[in-house]
Amino acid sequence: MTTTRPPSYPGSRSGRCPYEQPADYAAWREREGLQRATLADGREAWVVTRHADVRAALADPRCSADSRNPNLPGNNLGFRSMARMDDPEHARLRRTLTGHFTVRQANLVRPRIEEVVHRFLDEMIGKGAPADFVREFALPVPSLVISILLGVPYRDHDFFQEKTATLFSSEYPDVDKKSAVHALVGYLHELLAGKGTDPADDIASQQAAHVSRGELTADEAAMNCLLVLIAGHESTSNMLALSVLALLQHPVQAARLRAADDARAAVEELLRYLSITENSVVRAATEDITIGGQLVRAGEGLILCLPAANHDPAFADQPGTLDVDRNARGHLAFGHGVHQCIGQSLARAELQIALPAVLRRLPDLRLAVPPEEIRFRRSINIGVHELQVAW
Repeated sequence: MTTTRPPSYPGSRSGRCPYEQPADYAAWREREGLQRATLADGREAWVVTRHADVRAALADPRCSADSRNPNLPGNNLGFRSMARMDDPEHARLRRTLTGHFTVRQANLVRPRIEEVVHRFLDEMIGKGAPADFVREFALPVPSLVISILLGVPYRDHDFFQEKTATLFSSEYPDVDKKSAVHALVGYLHELLAGKGTDPADDIASQQAAHVSRGELTADEAAMNCLLVLIAGHESTSNMLALSVLALLQHPVQAARLRAADDARAAVEELLRYLSITENSVVRAATEDITIGGQLVRAGEGLILCLPAANHDPAFADQPGTLDVDRNARGHLAFGHGVHQCIGQSLARAELQIALPAVLRRLPDLRLAVPPEEIRFRRSINIGVHELQVAW
């Protein structure tokens, strides 16, 4: 007797556009809400696709994020940050960082963000067109911002970008990814040791102080810094590049954002529309629970599919349409519940400053290659390898 395997996750994308969602997601959402799927490692898990169900699962403590749970989907590469812990352990580590990422702190750093944005725009414009928007702007802007806040010398940004790219790429084997984690953590241990004897006004120095007071172990502080460093430039870099690509392909929406006095609504809509996080929001049921009418047994894995949730017609009217005037509040691009992205206020500030600046300083910005030649990458986040532009 032949047993039919569940469909694969993540679903296949057309290749025509890096942010066009797999057709499977809409079909699963409309038909069942939860879909049994086969993951890349051959294991099976439930894929949760409806906005209300994903939101409920994110808030349910019976849906565990603990990477020590063997039933948690995905690979355990030794990168056990607070994002892969449950409360109270998660809450203890998170408290040591929360004060650095409030809305107030993000507002205080806005002048620095503006300086960084215009510095790299000046440099890109000065070099002339065509230019790779990823290399010249989308990568260095968030990389420099988070380096300043964390206290990491920007001269080391090539090292971090190389190791992060290895860690999040589907093209490298696990042994290379584990090596990248080891190199990053080793670097951060040295940084924290230096901050312990020569502190400054930055996150790493504060983490070192927590270690000296016995509130964190050295490993916990290093992993906190690694989470901040990676999330601080990887996700925002992908959002900057894909947002510009989407706006260039929707010139009416670009014109509206260029003319807007306030970019907040446009940024929330881009976060919803692009939904770049596809594979990293995973959970394992610690007891039998019912999600969207489906019984999930204790020990079964869950993939909380943020792209499908943010494109749920029950949440957003005409979800496949980019509308920068839409009220997209309530989207799940930053998650929900106790594990909601700690750096969301900083990411919003960077996007709200950078995107209007790009559109206003380069009103004739356009793609320098046909859209079908753009190579996109897909791992934990969706992004593009490069984005050739002219003006």
